Amino acid sequence: MAIATDLRGASRILVDGVTGSGKSTLAARLSAATGINWYSVDDLMWEPGWVEVPLDEQRRRISAICHHDRWILDSAYGNWAEVPVGRADLIIGLDYPRCLSYGRLVRRTINRLVTQRPVCNGNTETLRNVLAKDSLLVWHFRSFKRNRQRLRAWERDPAGPRVRRLGKPAQAPQLVEEISRGN
Repeated sequence: MAIATDLRGASRILVDGVTGSGKSTLAARLSAATGINWYSVDDLMWEPGWVEVPLDEQRRRISAICHHDRWILDSAYGNWAEVPVGRADLIIGLDYPRCLSYGRLVRRTINRLVTQRPVCNGNTETLRNVLAKDSLLVWHFRSFKRNRQRLRAWERDPAGPRVRRLGKPAQAPQLVEEISRGN
């Protein structure tokens, strides 16, 4: 698998994809397999009570992480995406069909709503959040096409970091398994 070879040499990795695609899960598994620290972007961008961190502080936090020689990020918010993209060795794009990522998002959201398992910084899903006009379920539809276009533009840019798209969820655990055997 060519991406495993690319990843073994990478030390600054951005895992990107639409909401619900499994970015955080893959980033955590890659971190465990490589020993590279993973930073949860949601933990960096949301304070308790679902208070969004101001944009200048978001950018400062991401810039501080990206200044290091080794990191894994599980997303790149549009307002500061150029920061990790400008430093990444490798972008792994989870480019799954909309119905798949949306189905995952719905299942995950319902599970979090029922269990009240914290999402980030002690925040939990509420019925109010799920039904809001700016909920993640709505955001998925608003951002899907834009995220896919952005990933494919990164892939076409010869001056940018290497980009490897995974088109099927089965490729993610295969990748982690191969990396684990190689490290």
